Amino acid sequence: MIGPDDTRIAQRTRTVRDGERCELPELGLSFEILQIPGHTLSHIAFWGHGALFCGDTLFSAGCGRMFEGTPKQMNASLNKLRNLPPETQVFCGHEYTAANLRFALTVDPANLAAVEYRDSVARVRARGKPTLPSTLGREIQVNPFLRCDESAVVRAAEAHAGKMLEESAEVFGVLRAWKDQFR
Repeated sequence: MIGPDDTRIAQRTRTVRDGERCELPELGLSFEILQIPGHTLSHIAFWGHGALFCGDTLFSAGCGRMFEGTPKQMNASLNKLRNLPPETQVFCGHEYTAANLRFALTVDPANLAAVEYRDSVARVRARGKPTLPSTLGREIQVNPFLRCDESAVVRAAEAHAGKMLEESAEVFGVLRAWKDQFR
């Protein structure tokens, strides 16, 4: 099993690190390893062939909880993913899209791309189909956790926090804490 340098992963037979190439000769594929701490400190993603396998760091219209990392780490990891090509297909660990869109539209109700995506997701899910994979371009439009530097998201986070927020990691931290309590 391929995994990050983390002694808690006892089944790991091969350790990979940020920036390395991970060759999968059986499949004729290779991926770049991206270290993306935040969900856990040793979380990694696999990127290549137009695809991103990001586990529980990035979800469609949302992101994972921070079990070990800090808001600053998670925000930096999400920004690292945001900088990949917009056509990149995002394969995340769970189908949370509809619930994440409810939160995204609470943060930014005027986001027309998110409204359209919510309606599309409802139709897809009504047919029993998955909404995944998404694309990074779509996520940049609808995912508030990838938009912590945009004015509508910043204003919503500041209103929720009841104070001015100086940097995007603070905005992220407020959004993540808000989402943790959101129903």
